[in-house]
Amino acid sequence: MQSATLYEKLGKEQAIKQVVDDFYTRVLADNTVNSFFAHTDMEKQRRHQTAFISFALGSPTPYTGRSMEKAHAGLNLQPEHFDAIVKHLGEALEAHHVPSAEINKIRDRIANLKQAVLYK
Repeated sequence: MQSATLYEKLGKEQAIKQVVDDFYTRVLADNTVNSFFAHTDMEKQRRHQTAFISFALGSPTPYTGRSMEKAHAGLNLQPEHFDAIVKHLGEALEAHHVPSAEINKIRDRIANLKQAVLYK
């Protein structure tokens, strides 16, 4: 029998949507990174992020968005921006009672994306 994916363990799309909403509340309150979203349709961004995170955690629904490199082109993100985003996602996951072991797995997956988004 196959073990459950992180997507399933967290509660699938509805639970991930709640985490994403919490995450963006934190991001938009942080002057380190909120300027990157000044001209962003946040409803669309939330839907996109929910789909991306769902897929990254094992959703059977394919991700059809842009590559990480293209999505972050022209932003010139620095390590402090990346670290702030990871921090806010971790806090949002904690607030939704995701176990520490699962949060660490998610952070490990995100760490693999760092070079794809920095300095673009």
